[in-house]
Amino acid sequence: MSEVITKAPQIEKKAVSFHNILLGAAIQTFEVSTLGQPFEVVKTHMAANRGDSIATSLKKTYARGGIAGFYQGLIPWAWIEASTKGGVLLFTSSEIDYRARVAGFSPSWAGLFGGVGGGIAQAYTTMGFCTFMKTVEVTRHKAAGASASTWRIAYDVFQREGIRGLNRGVSAVALRQMTNWGSRFGISRVTESLFRGQDKTRKLSTAERLASSAIGGALACWNQPLEVIRVEMQSQAKAADRPANLNLFTTARYIYQKNGFLGFYRGVTPRVGLSVYLTVCMVFGGDSIKAYFGDKKAASKA
Repeated sequence: MSEVITKAPQIEKKAVSFHNILLGAAIQTFEVSTLGQPFEVVKTHMAANRGDSIATSLKKTYARGGIAGFYQGLIPWAWIEASTKGGVLLFTSSEIDYRARVAGFSPSWAGLFGGVGGGIAQAYTTMGFCTFMKTVEVTRHKAAGASASTWRIAYDVFQREGIRGLNRGVSAVALRQMTNWGSRFGISRVTESLFRGQDKTRKLSTAERLASSAIGGALACWNQPLEVIRVEMQSQAKAADRPANLNLFTTARYIYQKNGFLGFYRGVTPRVGLSVYLTVCMVFGGDSIKAYFGDKKAASKA
């Protein structure tokens, strides 16, 4: 009796499209240039000034420069970050996803590993120094008529501390991004499964996919303590009792001593708003634009 040998399906590497990288950069730049940066500024202010409420944070931010005060750090740092981190994530997560599937992991685990690796890559390439400079812009004191430019501040930090100084707090950024993408992926997949119910093969509607992503993005903010630690490490606000050389552990101890457990969750509300808004831009915006160009391409071939 002859034995039938079944050939295992070949694992193909996901193609990385240059057009998708440009699309991701364009959408994220749009996101941060509209409501994204105001959410970021208020979130950062509350994390650095943990005694301020949302209302107080809004008033102080407006007092710093009117509407423009809500866009501190947008140019060039937020634009640099938004236009590069999507490409870094896409390349890194795609490669790790492929290697994990070749090693025998399921697509879900492979995607999770890809997201975690992509988040770490983002932090240690462009997000570290961009996030640092955005925080500097929000938290530094600006004397009337004598404020140094953002480029001057960056140059002074580099002169004093080198690349390490510009990447202060990058380990907290890496932990945040790693847990962000891992949580978003996992929670979104669980939510999609709940929507499908018993029919695991049913295609989800646009509203269901959007809701799954938004829920994943919002609940991923459980890691807000890492964000507060990151902001404190990068903050230019002065305090007499603040330790001179902060790391993850000394910063966490300082925050707890000053503000207790709830201090680690200051700014979580605007961060949830930021996460949901980013998801809406990426899901609805991305799908709509890709569908538009797809229909246009199909029409040109007809």
